[in-house]
Amino acid sequence: MNFLTRRHFFSRSSVGLGCAALATLPGSNLCASSDPLATEATAPPRTGGLADLPHHPPRARRAIYLFMSEAPSQIDLWDPKPQMAQWFDKDLPDSIRQGQRLTTMTSGQARFPIAPSIYPSAPHGACGTTVTDLLPHMARKVDDIALVRSMWTEAINHDPAITYVCTGSQIPGKASLGAWLSYGLGTENENLPAFVVMTASWTGRPDAQALYNRLWGNGFLPSKYQGVALRSTGDPVLYLSNPQGIDPRVRRRMLDSLAELNLSTHETFQDPETSARIAQYEMAFRMQTSVPELADIRDEPQHVLDMYGPEVTQPGTFSNCCLLARRMAERGVRFTQIFHRGWDQHANLTGDLPKQCKDVDQPSAALLTDLKQRGMLDETLVVWGGEFGRTIYCQGALSKTQYGRDHHPKCFSIWLAGGGVRGGLVHGATDDFSYNIIENPVHIRDLNATILHLLGIDHERFVYPFQGLDQRLTGVEPAHVLHSILC
Repeated sequence: MNFLTRRHFFSRSSVGLGCAALATLPGSNLCASSDPLATEATAPPRTGGLADLPHHPPRARRAIYLFMSEAPSQIDLWDPKPQMAQWFDKDLPDSIRQGQRLTTMTSGQARFPIAPSIYPSAPHGACGTTVTDLLPHMARKVDDIALVRSMWTEAINHDPAITYVCTGSQIPGKASLGAWLSYGLGTENENLPAFVVMTASWTGRPDAQALYNRLWGNGFLPSKYQGVALRSTGDPVLYLSNPQGIDPRVRRRMLDSLAELNLSTHETFQDPETSARIAQYEMAFRMQTSVPELADIRDEPQHVLDMYGPEVTQPGTFSNCCLLARRMAERGVRFTQIFHRGWDQHANLTGDLPKQCKDVDQPSAALLTDLKQRGMLDETLVVWGGEFGRTIYCQGALSKTQYGRDHHPKCFSIWLAGGGVRGGLVHGATDDFSYNIIENPVHIRDLNATILHLLGIDHERFVYPFQGLDQRLTGVEPAHVLHSILC
């Protein structure tokens, strides 16, 4: 009997992906990657990935993305405009607003009064980058980062904007950045996922926007490339522990039997998802040992714990997540993403923003210091940023000490550090109102193209055939690598 369905006939071109999934099993040499850097002493062996990647010598072997979900206010942090103090409660000029799109939260306001930041700012480091007093620890690291003040996006609401940054499209269903990297570059540690996600706790605004697992999903890629969420309570990974009464030997026999059935199914239908399922079962079994060891920070020296701050021993805090990110980097995890929510300050900004900054400032700086002290920063790319910026005008009631800010997609700030990034640099500039970009605009596509470039990938050649198109993380519109911020 012929079991080959029409669907599987047309998916036969994907059989090689199934082999790639099988290649992640211990001892398997199926479709082994020929890493162009494998002859270098510094390049550890990798499992999986595409044979023709990297396209060029990478500057970074791994990346850590510190995602500030719900849009930090660039005016109050990284793009201060102290001259706005004289504009308090004056209307934003029409010549600046230029009829730009507004959200429904402020489009009905009778006025758009200027709300100058109440936070002092000063130049720091040898480079003299100006940062507000809300970020005292990161202010001391400006010589290690490239600050981009000219980011922009088309998205004006949180979910499509975050989806845009994470997957290259405002429309759900595309593969995430981490999934792309896992698919293309494989992993340096077959006992841990190539892509790990953590959602940190926060102390600012209690109500936060939801985060959906599509932000770290595989989209059209085989499911084995999706991010694995690390939890702060219970099992670090959901369903990682064996059920009561099942010991590791029994679990091993069960997986062996299940693998035989799945391999038989794969031989019949040639469905790459079957191979992906086998790989995922095997990874879960190995993670029963590797993940508890990763999450146990009791072996960290006290001076390292102190560097990350007093919350570092509390699971789920941003501080704890940053330390775990460094431990993952040491263990060969390709891409780690930490989401920190609570930055949506439409009101009570001066009450909530300092709390948010306290959550992330010291741990972010400590992560850079820790990586640098261990000789890992040069090969680890670190990115910090959100999905869009905030308006200079006030949303709601305005006073000298209190204000809120609405969404603003036309300019915001992010920073990069580490592998291949030139520190002590400011790229781009905004006008006096931090409302329009006046120098070197950087789109989200450009940022993603740059991240891929630093990891050795040409974004235009890195494609996956799906629905008749060669899908790319950077989409079909032009994207440009930010060579000016690279070493």
